Amino acid sequence: MNIAFRTDASLNIGTGHVMRCLALADALRDRGAQSIFICRPHSGHLLDLIQQRGYKAIPLAPAESGFSAPADPSHAKWLGTGWASDSVQTQQAIGKQLLEWLVVDHYALDRRWEKTMRLHTRRIMAIDDLADRPHDCELLLDQNLGRQAKDYDGLIRRHTQTLIGPAHTLLRPEFAQWREYSLQRRAHPQLQNLLITMGGVDQVNATGQVLDALTRCKLPLDLRITVVMGPTAPWLAQVHAQAIAMTRPTKVLVGVSNMAQLMADSDLCIGAAGGSAWERCALGLPTLILVLASNQESGAMALKSHDAAWVADDAQQLMTQMSALFNKKNQPAALRKMSQTAAKLVACNGVSQVAELLMAPHV
Repeated sequence: MNIAFRTDASLNIGTGHVMRCLALADALRDRGAQSIFICRPHSGHLLDLIQQRGYKAIPLAPAESGFSAPADPSHAKWLGTGWASDSVQTQQAIGKQLLEWLVVDHYALDRRWEKTMRLHTRRIMAIDDLADRPHDCELLLDQNLGRQAKDYDGLIRRHTQTLIGPAHTLLRPEFAQWREYSLQRRAHPQLQNLLITMGGVDQVNATGQVLDALTRCKLPLDLRITVVMGPTAPWLAQVHAQAIAMTRPTKVLVGVSNMAQLMADSDLCIGAAGGSAWERCALGLPTLILVLASNQESGAMALKSHDAAWVADDAQQLMTQMSALFNKKNQPAALRKMSQTAAKLVACNGVSQVAELLMAPHV
């Protein structure tokens, strides 16, 4: 079975779309499918990583210089060209083969682009988080907490199958492997290992803001801090310098391949919203989310409403909440409750179920 993924990573987009597509591609490969990735080489792209993971990665033309994006869709500027131009280039990348599935995970692409792909694929799967634009697809996945199928009323065809909610989260197998260990060690919570992970790019240097906020908190004497960043993070050198100056031992790890283990061994995480939030939930890792973009707000607030995360809108709120947590008399109980609540939200077999659905015979 031949499958193509059309998705991008960049300093603006981040890495989450490509990473969850890779998780699905891995599950499909385990079942005998062959996948290719079609990506635009924006600054901060992951084409090299995709190739390292064993997939053919086809680069499209670089983003157009001075590209003036239309107002619709709202993230059209992320594409770096018009949707019609992207369509032509994607069709050329696919070539003469007829795909069984084309998986599109891109906020800048919608029904217009998807319709032009019909001569090149039997079926289309759209991965979305926003429910803000129409799709022409056989299967739609939105893994976000609080999302309902009715949110896509009028945006998809009547017969489109929908997979809605975190039960369908596309997680790598390592999170299932570390889940039991992670949940067991939280039966008696402590706060000694703090993980900071603000996404694979962190263009706005939220990591630096977090470290700065922590210097103004009364930290536990035995606290150890681990910072995880992506290799394309533009503020990496500055964060390294900040880590050296911290009053508690702070190490900076770059481009890690053992994120599930790092999360499982952590007692608390300060992190971004997005796909990594579901990874933390799967491991029951208590989290304080720092909202970095408007498209993250609804997901963060949904987790907060379920008592599965604390949420801060800026560094000042972060400092206030961290100070309160570090000095909270019932801190272990608060950590334990959040861990148990978060773990119930996410199953670790979502990617397997989605892969099985894609591999099912087409009638």
